[in-house]
Parts: sequence; structure tokens; C-alpha cells
Amino acid sequence: MADQQQQHPLHGRDRPVVDRLLQVESPRDQDLVDGARLLQRYRNFPGAEDIRNDLKTTLKTWGLSQSSLYHRSRAIWASGFQPNLLAADDGLVGSGFDSTSEAPTPP
Repeated sequence: MADQQQQHPLHGRDRPVVDRLLQVESPRDQDLVDGARLLQRYRNFPGAEDIRNDLKTTLKTWGLSQSSLYHRSRAIWASGFQPNLLAADDGLVGSGFDSTSEAPTPP
């Protein structure tokens, strides 16, 4: 049986972000974080090959491997990075969640 290709529910929201990343030659922190989260989001998804291929192209343009992008992204988050919440992309779901952190204690 052939693999079923699916349409990711966030494809329409993520496509403009990927298009923007394709134009970036020297990535800023926001670009690196966006690239890492999208690579993770589409990593094992059975479809959205256009996005995965364009993210690979972006990594080549930036001169990074996937593992080096993840390493840099983790360092960015560890340094206290705050995502640009005013950006056109509000699909930051899961971008900064750390399941090892304890929830703050209520006052």
C-alpha cells in the first residue's frame, strides 16, 4: 500500500513563515527558533514535503545542519529569548515549552 500524504492542519499558517525563512541569508534568533520549531513540527509528518524540502534549502543557505540548528535554538531559549509575539506568525505552539520545568507556585 502506498504512503498516504496528509495536509498538516498548520500548513497554511506555516507556509508564509517558511517562505520568509527562504529569503534570510543571515538568520537572527527569531529565524533560528522558527526554523527549528518547524523542522520539529514536520519531522515525521506524512505529507508537507514542500515545507520539509524548503526547510532543508534554508539550512543549506544558512550553512547549518539540523543538529546544529537545534543546538543553537536550545542555546537561544536558554539565554532567556522571548519570541516576537507581535510577528505575523502566531503559531508558536510548543515553541518554548519545557516539560522539565516546574509550574510556578501560586501566590
